[in-house]
Amino acid sequence: MRPALRGASLRQLPPEVGALVAVSFMVALGFGVVAPAIPLFARHFGVSKAAAGAVLSAFAFARLITAPLVGRVVDRLGERLVLALGIGIVAASSALAGLADSYWQLLVLRGVGGVGSIMFSVASSSLLIRVTPDHLRGRAQGVYAGGFLLGTIAGPALGFVAAWSLRAPFFLYAATLVGAGAIALRGLRPSELAAPDLGRDPTLGVRDAVRLPAYRTALATNLIAQWTVSGVRTALVPLYVSDVLHRGSGWTYAGFFVVSVVSALLLAPTGHLADSSGRRPVLLVGLVAGAAGLALVPLSPSLATLFGAMALLGVASAALSVAPGAMLGDVLRGRGGTVVATFQMAGDAGSVVGPVLAGRLADGGGYGAAFGLGAVVTLLPIVAVVRSPETRRDRVHTPVVPIPVDPPEAD
Repeated sequence: MRPALRGASLRQLPPEVGALVAVSFMVALGFGVVAPAIPLFARHFGVSKAAAGAVLSAFAFARLITAPLVGRVVDRLGERLVLALGIGIVAASSALAGLADSYWQLLVLRGVGGVGSIMFSVASSSLLIRVTPDHLRGRAQGVYAGGFLLGTIAGPALGFVAAWSLRAPFFLYAATLVGAGAIALRGLRPSELAAPDLGRDPTLGVRDAVRLPAYRTALATNLIAQWTVSGVRTALVPLYVSDVLHRGSGWTYAGFFVVSVVSALLLAPTGHLADSSGRRPVLLVGLVAGAAGLALVPLSPSLATLFGAMALLGVASAALSVAPGAMLGDVLRGRGGTVVATFQMAGDAGSVVGPVLAGRLADGGGYGAAFGLGAVVTLLPIVAVVRSPETRRDRVHTPVVPIPVDPPEAD
């Protein structure tokens, strides 16, 4: 009986959520194709490995520095328009990157793509929050994250095009983005919930948001999730498999596949748990599972231990993909593009800082110290999570404090 009820509740999600999930799948599908080809294409121009890595960093750095401006643009123009513009910018920059004749052209175009990416991310996240009722927000976040995850898993299956030409993945990525834009136009244009309504919706500014303990908790957990559960894992596990386990890269992909499968299986039930039992229990499960997974990796150097650790990190990935975003939506009233952008910035900052610090610590103190510190850092937000009030409004017994409407220039 419970599975049927669970399925029925999922069918209650607004149709706009389905459109956003389809868009996220198409975006992630193309990115899964192009991501492995980017450093190889950069090396095609005769640059160093560090310079090839800088092409990846340019994308993340552009996202990070332009997020505040994008948040303001979302507040003024509305999510639907900014989402479409962002997808268009990434599509155009990807197609042009495939035509690049020099390393510097590739570097600049990937940076431009990062600007479009943060436009899409902030707009889609803000719109997902706005169209979803409070009691379904956890499930909506889980389904939305699942769209990205499935696209990321399916994308590499199309990577055979790189064997024909290293430029081909960029064109295929552009094509999937055009498809994503078409889905967005078709699925969101008739929606009243996705309409701008700029004159009616209040705007929550960052200064007001950071006064709310729940928002600070959401920022902290998103930062840590990208720093350790994602960043440390991505930076160190491939090197650990090669240097310590003395295994080929296929075993690294197998470990990452375990993370993806476990996360994919748990996203829907985790979203249901976040809606039925609250956000805090899910956050606690995610942080503890993430710390345990990172700590387990170097304890017993074996493939069995590695896969067990990857399964724990899959649990953490599911929980921390759902609960922080759901908590963000709970504290957001009306519009809050800059608030959502700041939330995205916290994650991007973790993605930039985490791998670098983990790599340096592994060089100086070994893998045990690097994974151990990652585990400790993962546990740091627990105090904030425990102290933070539950945010689901139908589970809160105290009245909600209204957020004042800020003039556009106040934030």
